[in-house]
Parts: sequence; C-alpha cells; structure tokens
Amino acid sequence: MKNRKRILITGAAGFLGSHLCDRFITEDYHVIGMDNLITGDLQNIEHLFKLQNFEFHHHDVSTFVYVPGDLDFILHFASPASPIDYLKIPIQTLKVGSLGTHNLLGLARAKKARLLIASTSEVYGDPNINPQPEEYWGNVNPVGPRGVYDEAKRFQEAITMAYHTFHGLETRIVRIFNTYGPRMRLNDGRVLPAFIGEALRGEPLTMFGDGSQTRSFCYVDDLVEGIYRLLHSDYSQPMNIGNPDEITIKEFGEEIIKLTGTGQKLISLPLPQDDPKQRRPDITKAKAILDWEPKVSRSEGLKITLNYFKALTERELIHKDFALFNR
Repeated sequence: MKNRKRILITGAAGFLGSHLCDRFITEDYHVIGMDNLITGDLQNIEHLFKLQNFEFHHHDVSTFVYVPGDLDFILHFASPASPIDYLKIPIQTLKVGSLGTHNLLGLARAKKARLLIASTSEVYGDPNINPQPEEYWGNVNPVGPRGVYDEAKRFQEAITMAYHTFHGLETRIVRIFNTYGPRMRLNDGRVLPAFIGEALRGEPLTMFGDGSQTRSFCYVDDLVEGIYRLLHSDYSQPMNIGNPDEITIKEFGEEIIKLTGTGQKLISLPLPQDDPKQRRPDITKAKAILDWEPKVSRSEGLKITLNYFKALTERELIHKDFALFNR
C-alpha cells in the first residue's frame, strides 16, 4: 500500500466537516476525523467507517489533543456554528475557538503539519461596508449575545497568525460566508433550513425585522473546493470563500415558498441585537490567487438541498426550534 498523506479534520461529524472528510477521502488521503458530537452527528460520516483510510476519534479538542503517527495537514472545523448552538453553549464555543485552536497549533508545530482554521464572516460583525474585503477589520460588539462566537473566531485568527509569524508555522485562514447543502440540521436555526423546515411543515416563514437584511449563500461543494485550494496554496493571510450573489432575507423567503410550492406567508419578528444587516464576500483574492469562484447557482443548489430535507424522517421534520437571531 502506498503511503497516503494524513490529515486530521476536527468537527468531522458536522455539516462542513463531513463534506471535507468526503473530499479528502476522494483525494486518497488517510483521514482522521475528530468530534465531541455536541453538535455533530455520526450519521454524517457513518458511510466512511468501513474504509481503511478513515478513522474517528471521539474527543473534545479543548482538552489536550494527541494523534499518533505523522500528520501532513490539520483542518480545524470544530465549533458550534449556529445561534441556537452557541447561545446554549457559550463557554464551550469560546473554549473551542481559544483553547482548542491553541491545542491544535501545538499539535501542528509538533508534527510539522500545515494547519487551516475555519474562521467566518462573523469576524466582520455588522459591517459598515459592502461587500466585505479581507482588509476590513469589522464592527463587532464583544459583549453582545453574538460576541461569544464572533470573538472566538477573531481570537482564533490572531493566535494562528502569531504562531505563523513567531514560530514560522504553516497556517491558512479561511473566512467562510453563509453555506448550505445536504447534512445541514433542519432545526439548527440558520435561515435556509429554518425557512425550508417551516415550509415543509406548512407554517408561515419567520423572518426578523422587515427582511431587508442581506445574505449570500454558497453551495457546500463550491466551498469545499475553495478550502481545498486554499490549503494547498502558499497564501497565509485570511481569505474570503463564499458566493457574492447577494439577496435580501425577504426575497430569499419568497424563493423558498416558490421552490416548495407551499404558498405560505412571510411573518416578521423583532430584529435581534447585533444582527448583521449585510453579508456579501469580496472574493477578489480567491479569484486571483486560487483561480476559484462559485460554480453552483442558488436555484440548482436549493433544489438539491430541498430534496435532502424532504428525505428526512417525519420525526425530524416536525421538530420545531426557532433561532433567536436572523441567521
């Protein structure tokens, strides 16, 4: 058997982590998945357990991380990502972004591995400019309800760059914008699964405020391709990966109603504190450095995602759990 490159993927049982496991298995890596399963689901990766080049470690990266053998790469995707999750477990969210990242940086240094961390557009907070370029420093409330997630990601970037500059560690930072696709949790509180879940249950679609806030949705396969290219690039500064096709929440809700053919109405709830009014990535750097841009249209991606949600069990479809924030 030839020597495969070895990669550790944290948050492996989550939405993005599981798709990344699939991609690196396809690329013939030996994949070591790690997850404490607080928000992850083993069903997302159960199809990989039969493979010789996949192994799974049930572990919390906020504690000491040990992986035997060589490592070529580490992808750090362990973190709650939806408002429902990080409001329920704020301390764990902060710890995985700080202690977890520190532990994995130490592991990467010991193994001489390249580490890519998953940051997000939340580092920009409620932005004052649109679209958001990587040079924008953000508009974040560190003590607001969203601060536990926003500041965890900002610290994660800071300590990663410190290890890069001080220790010469090979690091990459991806800033992920709204992403969707199969394996999202229907009740995770983010806008797309929330809208689809409400439509399939025959309920009004719930938006916050007047729905004039904007989001930009990237299909998961496009995102994974961007991450794969960034990992293997020579670029160490933060890079936006997302779809710049911007749409208001109200328009998006109307798209979901039309797609599902359910005929519901949109209803409005009060706008939460610090809810971002705009989300649109400037992907100039990704285009120039990675030769990357999204390929899957929103209409195509939504059809695939809707079919995935339709296939869920009735028990999952009737589960109802609303977010406190417009995702």
